[in-house]
Amino acid sequence: MQTEELIPLREYLATPYDPDCDYVDGVVEERNTGERDHAAVQMAVSACFYQRRKEWGIHVFPEQRVQISPTRFRVPDVCVVAGDKPEEQILSAPPFVCIEILSPEDRLTKVRQRMDDYLGFGVPYVWLLDPYTRKAYRWTTTGMTEISELRTENPDTCVPPEALFE
Repeated sequence: MQTEELIPLREYLATPYDPDCDYVDGVVEERNTGERDHAAVQMAVSACFYQRRKEWGIHVFPEQRVQISPTRFRVPDVCVVAGDKPEEQILSAPPFVCIEILSPEDRLTKVRQRMDDYLGFGVPYVWLLDPYTRKAYRWTTTGMTEISELRTENPDTCVPPEALFE
């Protein structure tokens, strides 16, 4: 449910949305979720990183609110925080990784806004997974590039996308 009516920030923060929604400059934006293929990949990504959390020194959060700016909150499908577990309920520091999973209804313009928000906030690894083509992409300030592995440095992690699309 996307509305062009401006909603005060305190109302957004006090409202339980199911599934959770983004908040972009006063507008509540629904996220495309709820389909089997999307849910299966989201679970696989979360489980894969969660199983290795101690080895890699990370914390994994599916559908975690992230405050990108004073007037923007995004809810990545999965985000990963390196180092100490955050104490705050809504992340206000850039996660180490933000992962978005495409749904059939997603439009490139909206996906680009989300990914650019993460990059502008300082998220070093921004990935886009497409369960329908079974491809993975890394998003950078120069655009998106298909990748053959989800790899990070410091901590060093590596996940082959095919393991997530089984």
